[in-house]
Amino acid sequence: MAITKETTLDKIETVGKHRTMQLRYRTDIKEDGKLLSSSTTRRAFDCGRIDSSDNWIDTDISGETTEVQAICNASWTTDVKNAYKQHLIDTKNIGG
Repeated sequence: MAITKETTLDKIETVGKHRTMQLRYRTDIKEDGKLLSSSTTRRAFDCGRIDSSDNWIDTDISGETTEVQAICNASWTTDVKNAYKQHLIDTKNIGG
C-alpha cells in the first residue's frame, strides 16, 4: 500500500484591469494510484506595491514556474503597473 500526495498547479488566471494573478493548486492523495481525496488552494498576487514614499516595488516572481513568470511578464505591462501604482496612491490618500 503506497500512499502518495501530489500537488500540481492546475489553474492560472489573470483577473481585473490591474491583472492580479490567481494560482490554483490541486492536492491529490492516492493509495496505489487510486484517488482517495482531493483539495484545492489558491494564491493571488499583484504586479507590485508602493512603499511609504510612493516608490514602486515590483513583485518578485523569481520563485514562480517559468509558465507563471511568462504570463506575469506578458500581462504586467508598464501601463498596467503605472495604473496600479496610481490606484494604490489614490486609495492610500482616500484613507489618510
